[in-house]
Amino acid sequence: MVFSSLLFLFVFLPAVLTLYYCSPRSIRNLILFLMSLIFYAWGEPVYIVIILVSTLMDYSFGLLLDKPNMSSLKRKGIVICSVIVNIMLLSYFKYADFLIQNVNALIGTNIPLAKLPLPIGISFYTFQSISYIIDVYRGTAKAQRNWIDFGTYVALFPQLVAGPIVKYSTIAEQLQQRSKNMKMFAEGVRRFTIGLAKKVLLANNIGLLWDAISNSSPASMPVLTAWLGIIAFAFQIYFDFSGYSDMAIGLGLMFGFRFNENFNKPYIAQSITDFWRRWHISLSSWFREYVYIPLGGNRRGLTIQMRNILIVWILTGFWHGASWNFILWGLYFAVILIFEKWWGLTFLFHLPRWTRHLYTIVLILIGWVLFAFDQPSLIVGYLAAMWGINGQSLWNNETVYFFYTNAVLFLVLIISSLPIKPWLRTNELSIVHLVWYGFLYFFSVAYLVDATFNPFLYFRF
Repeated sequence: MVFSSLLFLFVFLPAVLTLYYCSPRSIRNLILFLMSLIFYAWGEPVYIVIILVSTLMDYSFGLLLDKPNMSSLKRKGIVICSVIVNIMLLSYFKYADFLIQNVNALIGTNIPLAKLPLPIGISFYTFQSISYIIDVYRGTAKAQRNWIDFGTYVALFPQLVAGPIVKYSTIAEQLQQRSKNMKMFAEGVRRFTIGLAKKVLLANNIGLLWDAISNSSPASMPVLTAWLGIIAFAFQIYFDFSGYSDMAIGLGLMFGFRFNENFNKPYIAQSITDFWRRWHISLSSWFREYVYIPLGGNRRGLTIQMRNILIVWILTGFWHGASWNFILWGLYFAVILIFEKWWGLTFLFHLPRWTRHLYTIVLILIGWVLFAFDQPSLIVGYLAAMWGINGQSLWNNETVYFFYTNAVLFLVLIISSLPIKPWLRTNELSIVHLVWYGFLYFFSVAYLVDATFNPFLYFRF
């Protein structure tokens, strides 16, 4: 079940909201926990066991860490044990076949693949559980003694399957006591509607263009067609993922939770460093707090800092998927970030603003090529097409057709990627506001009634 489905919009969500607000406050977390498990089990009922086992395990580890007079060595052992078990669970389901394939290729064995379906959201809720254990160990959060409340944190359906990654310390108090009012609920509806429109009206439609171009042969692809295609993918993945994050944040508000923002207009960035402060903020923050800083961050000299950046970005790439292209994607950005840390940012600072922006966008688009294709031949072929290395033409009739039929959509995508000026914002209580968001919701639902293309790209991570 996905948020942008008629089943969710007209059956599941109304049922959860009705049960939640008609129930006594004392059992509302239980309602959310049970309904979250139903949401998760809808597509993969077998894998509900994994999330329950993971939840029970880390709940128990948290209680152990909270015991008085426990030695520092034992507490460290509990944290290490929790991290190892969580990473092993994630690795078994996400990386087992990748490891087997590479072992077979390296030493010529014929070990059969496990072919395990990837449990939806396992990358996200595993990181949330790890952050909980580490925060309790550090003393920045108290161990949760109510298993239902902890289960609600791990399994909370608004952000369970594709984030944002929510640290326990962020919502620990909200699990016990949440402020709920009509203004907050209305803001949640508004934010959910924006996310739904981003996903359904923008990401899905520009995704059709990317599918048409990416399924063509790079060897005969004109230069401008290749650029048009990867720009389409850049918009698709942004509006797909930021749309999901908006819907998750909006749903959280409807139930009284405030999640941190996950995107901040990343395509206006002036450097790659700036871009990664704006894109998938919850993941970047997680790696910074739980990997980069514990490794020494930037406190132990430039060489150690470069090593730490390299480690973090290899892990970031591998987190996204069990394929070498994701590792290459992580290394690619690691090299650029090291360059910018070393002296690149100082150099960029002296360039005109448009030059910095062009530099950033071109590097981002090259990165999306590495991200989009899992076969080296396709990566090389598409990059060659972008730069006309194989002698391709600049454009052809198909290029003109693609641009002509999607020109208005591209204009809307560009405008929607820019910060909204204060004078464009409407009053939340105005008729204009209600009509505008009603219009977005109506057309999003109308699109879904007849839609056949409605994937969430980040579900596979």
